[in-house]
Amino acid sequence: MIKIIGAIFIIVATTWTGFEASRHFSERPKQLRQLRSALQSLEAEIMYGHTPLHEAARRLAAQLSKPLSWFFEAFAKKLTDSDTTVKEAWENSLKEVWKSTALKQGEFEIMKQFGETLGRHDRFSQQKQIILTLTHLEREEADAIDRQAKYEKMIKSLGFLTGLLLIILLF
Repeated sequence: MIKIIGAIFIIVATTWTGFEASRHFSERPKQLRQLRSALQSLEAEIMYGHTPLHEAARRLAAQLSKPLSWFFEAFAKKLTDSDTTVKEAWENSLKEVWKSTALKQGEFEIMKQFGETLGRHDRFSQQKQIILTLTHLEREEADAIDRQAKYEKMIKSLGFLTGLLLIILLF
């Protein structure tokens, strides 16, 4: 009886681990879509609303789910509370929040490059930078969806099969 309970615990633990590992593959495309949507909203705020950057970031934080809302909250807070440049506030906010996202280094570099141009140009040049960043993020999203299709199910299965292998080896 104890062996059966132990086997069940092993299967549950390894299956749960597989599902948790595969969650990263489903979160990345979702967060990339949210990020693209946020940049499109930022573009609208800049182009048509003439909204100050800190206010636009605050509004985006209210619209987004975590962890991306944390990024825009931190960015708005840095712009209003400290004497820093837009580039530094953007980059520091990215570094603070990035580890809690499912996004990869490529997306970090895209967002970092975008932050270097943010607030430095007129509205139309800024719009071009946003469109360029959206194009790069769209490419990354396509890659994320492709990886999700390839690996998500495999990792879930691998967790379960690892549990079976452990049970066979132990018993």
